[in-house]
Amino acid sequence: MKPLSKELSNKDEEFQMIIKELIVNETVQQMKNYKQHYETTCFDHCYTAAYYCYLICKKYHLDYHSATRAAMLHDLFLYDWRVRQPDRKGFHAFTHGKKACENACKLFDLNEKEKDIIIKHMWPVTIEFPKSIEGFVLTLVDKYCAISESFEVFRSHLFMKQSFRYAYVLLSLIIIKF
Repeated sequence: MKPLSKELSNKDEEFQMIIKELIVNETVQQMKNYKQHYETTCFDHCYTAAYYCYLICKKYHLDYHSATRAAMLHDLFLYDWRVRQPDRKGFHAFTHGKKACENACKLFDLNEKEKDIIIKHMWPVTIEFPKSIEGFVLTLVDKYCAISESFEVFRSHLFMKQSFRYAYVLLSLIIIKF
């Protein structure tokens, strides 16, 4: 899966209205400066997760407004997580939900559900369960997006290598022959 096409989500006016205040914010825009999963920026990852959370939660009559906002802010940590920094305590996977929530609370009025969703989006790493179904939705969507973004890079690198490309063509011809 390639990152979500902006054209697809731009057609959904309600989605755009929910996140408009968030995505025009200068600090949120800084997420474009940090890679999340290989070639995907934190901003694009969060945008994609927000759109999927919006679609799923709306379909199942959940609080899609809170889920969408939380998903757009769930990785608002604003640092390169691959580089160890002395002022950062603990492993990124365990701590970035709290950091993202702290950063988001400085910028926006978040309700308790949105805060909980952001803090616990890394469950089961966070150990504590999300308090809402919407929290579990983001947890699953986040994992799905991360796997998809990573797989896309591996797939493109695999087929870029000439020997693998020829092996793929050869395998295809063998399969067609039988």
